[in-house]
Amino acid sequence: MLSTKIREELTTAMKARDAVKMNTLRGLLTGFMNELVAKGIKPQEQISDEDALAVIKRAVKQRKDSIEQFRKGNREELAQKEEAELKILETYMPAQMSREQIETVAKQVKEKLGITDKSKMGQFVGAVIKETRGQADGSLVKEIAESLL
Repeated sequence: MLSTKIREELTTAMKARDAVKMNTLRGLLTGFMNELVAKGIKPQEQISDEDALAVIKRAVKQRKDSIEQFRKGNREELAQKEEAELKILETYMPAQMSREQIETVAKQVKEKLGITDKSKMGQFVGAVIKETRGQADGSLVKEIAESLL
């Protein structure tokens, strides 16, 4: 299970005195606990890999947004800290699809749904994201969908 692996790696990071990895993994474990509580499950229970991935994806998205905001505010040192955390988080994410693979899926979904104009953009993007099963970045899917319509 993903949460067990992260707990083991936290112990390793603590022994190695790797502060960045330690803080990042602690944050993830806290996110896992919060997810369990939000779903009405006892915090001592084991989180499913699917829910754990959802927490990790949110953390990755938060880091990307923070990096962008810090760069806009000329806070490069904070952006670099967020990038270091992002690299750690990305090691737990499933392999992402390439742009070409996403385009292929998007074309198939477009034909299947019979979408011809931008009025059904939300439905189209949602269907492509569902079809890629979390292996595609949402902003890239949106960009590809806009180029196909």
